[in-house]
Amino acid sequence: MTTYLLAGGGTAGHVNPLLAVADALREREPDAEILVLGTREGLEARLVPERGYELLFVDKVPFPRRPDRASASFPVRFPRAVAQVREHLRTRGVDVVVGFGGYASAPAYVAARRARVPFVVHEANARPGMANVLGARTAAKVGVAFEGTPLKRSHVVGMPLRREIVDLDRSARRGEAAAHFGLDASRPVLLVFGGSLGAQRLNEAFGAGHGEAWRDVLDAGWQLLHVTGERSDLPDPGAPGYAVRRYVDRMDLAFALADLVVSRAGAATVSEISALGIPAVYVPYAVGNGEQALNASSAVRAGAAILIADAELTGDRVRSEIVPLLADEPRRAAMTEAAASVGTRTGTESLVALIDQALDRPAAG
Repeated sequence: MTTYLLAGGGTAGHVNPLLAVADALREREPDAEILVLGTREGLEARLVPERGYELLFVDKVPFPRRPDRASASFPVRFPRAVAQVREHLRTRGVDVVVGFGGYASAPAYVAARRARVPFVVHEANARPGMANVLGARTAAKVGVAFEGTPLKRSHVVGMPLRREIVDLDRSARRGEAAAHFGLDASRPVLLVFGGSLGAQRLNEAFGAGHGEAWRDVLDAGWQLLHVTGERSDLPDPGAPGYAVRRYVDRMDLAFALADLVVSRAGAATVSEISALGIPAVYVPYAVGNGEQALNASSAVRAGAAILIADAELTGDRVRSEIVPLLADEPRRAAMTEAAASVGTRTGTESLVALIDQALDRPAAG
């Protein structure tokens, strides 16, 4: 029996691919022990137990980025976190560690190296995080979601995706999806969303009382499914063909209905949209280290997507660049075909194959 320790968390971008791999391992090896390493503060503290996996804890110790009280305590706190992980490795007889980035991964990589337990790194973003940069130097195997990610000895495996996305038959589910959102399955749909908290720039460009581009989308003969975010107070004009939702817990149905997407460019978002072959307009979040623009770059280079800078997305920009795309069916068809060249639904299987290689055994058929 193999014991796997999957390390990562903090955000959905780390937790969701971790859970996709955990589910695949559990399905393949029902007798395997699959453990998850995370912090008490991260999203994993809720999501991992809900999925039925045992969560082992490690202290949250951020890497110091500036001289302050936290950086002064780092030389004491980080070795303590490494010791916590080494104890988990010893007492649970862990055979392999798989890290997805985040606070739990850095001490897991150090502990695994010292305990001579093979470990695998998966990096979801085109610009890798600090923990994975350090871990990749001595990892048995390194997998990345995007071509060009600067990690040593990395293999492009794609993103481990949620099963509902991997198995989605968009055409077969279109009628159900249209009924779910109160739209017409026979008419094209533009999906606009910015994640669970929404995206103010997207909301202001399309929304009522702001950029008002929703009117132009409808005038072009399209429908609009606009996911504004849970904290948004954007008004719903109640216009036929314009579905305003604060939050959508069935993104598979939203994707089933979408003929074009306008969204942020988080790693999972780009991976899911590309895997499903949907043409896209990405508006990267301007805060951070620029990783969202890099996440979208391979899709843009392939011709599957268009990039619009956050500061440039206005109602007028939607009218001048996105609305004409709605009428250009040949261009959208070419974008759809291009998406197939950059997207993959087999990220989970490819990463599991790397794990098998780290364990020095042939991949399961």
